[in-house]
Amino acid sequence: MTEPDAAGEDDRVRLTCWLSGRVQGVGMRWWVRSRALEQGLSGWAANLGDGRVEVVAEGPRRSCTALLVVLRGDGRPGHVTTVTEQWSTAAGVAAGFRER
Repeated sequence: MTEPDAAGEDDRVRLTCWLSGRVQGVGMRWWVRSRALEQGLSGWAANLGDGRVEVVAEGPRRSCTALLVVLRGDGRPGHVTTVTEQWSTAAGVAAGFRER
């Protein structure tokens, strides 16, 4: 029997995350881009005016989940205090992952 969460692991989704803390000026966007490309994801990482970094990633659910795990894990640049996530349907961003 297939687990409900496992059934949609190849479905394309959009993961939007907001990283709070000391996350700008520390190489966070470059680091996120590298991790996202390792997972084969498309999207971007952008500095926001309020000091957060926004991450928008699209691809298979399993790859987006893997990115979320590293965003919440150790070894990130800076000092992340909060990672807020939002899941939605993939909107079809251009291929590649950019720093904005």
